[in-house]
Amino acid sequence: MRGGAQSHLIQASDDHYYVVKFRNNPQHRRILVNELIAAEILKYLQIAAPPSELVQISADFLRDHPEVRIQLGSQHILPDMGWAFGSRYPGDPNLTAVYDFVPDTLLGQVENRQDFLAALVFDKWAGNADGRQSIFFRAQLQQWAPQLKPKPRKMGFVALMIDHGFIFNGPHWNFIESAVQGVYPRRSVYDPVVGLESFEPWLTRVREFPEEVVDAAWRRIPPAWLEGEEDELERVLKMLLDRRRRVPDLLDQCAALFPNWR
Repeated sequence: MRGGAQSHLIQASDDHYYVVKFRNNPQHRRILVNELIAAEILKYLQIAAPPSELVQISADFLRDHPEVRIQLGSQHILPDMGWAFGSRYPGDPNLTAVYDFVPDTLLGQVENRQDFLAALVFDKWAGNADGRQSIFFRAQLQQWAPQLKPKPRKMGFVALMIDHGFIFNGPHWNFIESAVQGVYPRRSVYDPVVGLESFEPWLTRVREFPEEVVDAAWRRIPPAWLEGEEDELERVLKMLLDRRRRVPDLLDQCAALFPNWR
């Protein structure tokens, strides 16, 4: 797959396909920790994102699939065995067309466009140093966008928020603040924004976010992903929780990006 982490699309034993990032990816093992924590937070905030799983990479798998390699300069190295992070691909890649870019005519047909506003709340809170990434595909809304409360079997164009390895400023585990960080480049998705009230209910969900969700995410992290960095993770997660009430100010700082802000 594209991207600096050199993730691979792998079919797992549950028959689902996953975009898998390995512990020894070129960006840093902390990227996996960030992805897993982000997945738990996004689920609680009810923001459309792919389900995540831990994917076991075995010696047998690497032997049987020699194409699974990480390229570092002119070298090709084996991914680390053990647990990797998997973000579920929406369906069979041979049957489901998935796009990371759509023209404006199709962007206006995305059923859950409000998730771009929700994702900006998350990105500002979590210090996502990357631009907002998303994928688009046609699917049954009840499966991928249940928050819309669609009629059974109704089909539509759906967006999922992906690639959260650079929350906490990626491997640096700190928080940078910029008006443009986390912003989706197609600014038309922000046309409905008229003020902070446009970012509800997600602002309230962040303000009232329970520490137990972060604790549960921590318990999912394989020990090999941390290896002595527990204190550093505790520090950055404390900073995250301390930032909950600052999110309105962080959004207000980028008001100039929203054409209809009053």
